[in-house]
Amino acid sequence: MEQKHSIAVFASGYGSNFDAIQSACKEGAIPCRIVLVVSDRRDARVCRRAREEGIPLVDFAPKEYPSKEHYEAIIAERCREAGVELICLAGYMRIVGPTLLSGYGGRIVNIHPSLLPSFKGAHAMEQALSAGVKVFGVTIHFVDETLDGGRIIAQEAFPYKGDSLEELEKLTHQVEHRLYPDTIRELFESGTIA
Repeated sequence: MEQKHSIAVFASGYGSNFDAIQSACKEGAIPCRIVLVVSDRRDARVCRRAREEGIPLVDFAPKEYPSKEHYEAIIAERCREAGVELICLAGYMRIVGPTLLSGYGGRIVNIHPSLLPSFKGAHAMEQALSAGVKVFGVTIHFVDETLDGGRIIAQEAFPYKGDSLEELEKLTHQVEHRLYPDTIRELFESGTIA
């Protein structure tokens, strides 16, 4: 039987990319299993989904901790205990700090709904629509100390000439839900994440 790699998914909301990654794991499309879900919002749907799937969950309220360093140290320890090899940010709306980067630098990836380096930050699709662009896309990149910085791993562009954020989100999610599992698989198959 093929060795399954251990990954963690960090998310703050609905968790559609969690669903896509978990489906790919279960179907054997990627040689991985999600061993931990981390969320900074206890009421997020992704927390419920993790419980339904029987995946250990770290759900926390940042305000309950004296500092970012404190809660990131706890998260890093839980990742080590779970044997996490790769952290996949999937709509995690916090900037990763030095505490987590020091333990997992080079092994944290993020998915972003724009063709970076254009339209960084939390409202990328809205920014792109406002700018009037006609080619949108998705980027997967390594996480470093900069906002939506880090080396780009994969990108996929698609045309869209409308002006509906809802329609653009649907198109973006279609790309994300295929590209993220494919990229995770390639990271392990290529030996980039060892």
